Amino acid sequence: MSLLMHLALSFALLSILAVGGGTAVLPEMQSLLSHRFGIDHTQFIHIYSISQLAPGPNMLMVLVIGYQLAALLGASIVLLSFFLPSSVLCFYMGRLWNRFGESPWRRAIQNALEPISIGLMASGVYAVGKTSIVGGISAALALVSFYLILRTKINPVWVILGSGGFGALLMTYLK
Repeated sequence: MSLLMHLALSFALLSILAVGGGTAVLPEMQSLLSHRFGIDHTQFIHIYSISQLAPGPNMLMVLVIGYQLAALLGASIVLLSFFLPSSVLCFYMGRLWNRFGESPWRRAIQNALEPISIGLMASGVYAVGKTSIVGGISAALALVSFYLILRTKINPVWVILGSGGFGALLMTYLK
């Protein structure tokens, strides 16, 4: 099977799994890219980090992955494969969901899905964190960044850029 077909099928499957949000599929995406397409964890973290700084949905990172694997055609295929299936599914499920109004079982399903969504997002954050925190410096920078984002009104973009720049300086001079 060709690379483009593998890309289309892989990202279409991830699309269906990511209906609640892209963060939920980060661990699976990272594993899939590593095993099938040769993108190692460090490359994945770099792509993900850049996507966090770019405006718009952070899952547009899949375009970078598609481009890296198969140029412009790969980026186009990944774009359609990742966003189209979940969009179509959400459209039709949303219409069906609205038909049920305020029935008691609808609220029960929503209540049951909330902790599942939170758990999937937490697993995505954990997968990225365990790969990107590789020593004392990166752990300290992660904790300081986490504190600054939670406790101050500093724009998170500046915190991320600052900690990345400071980390690059530290790692350059401490080698």
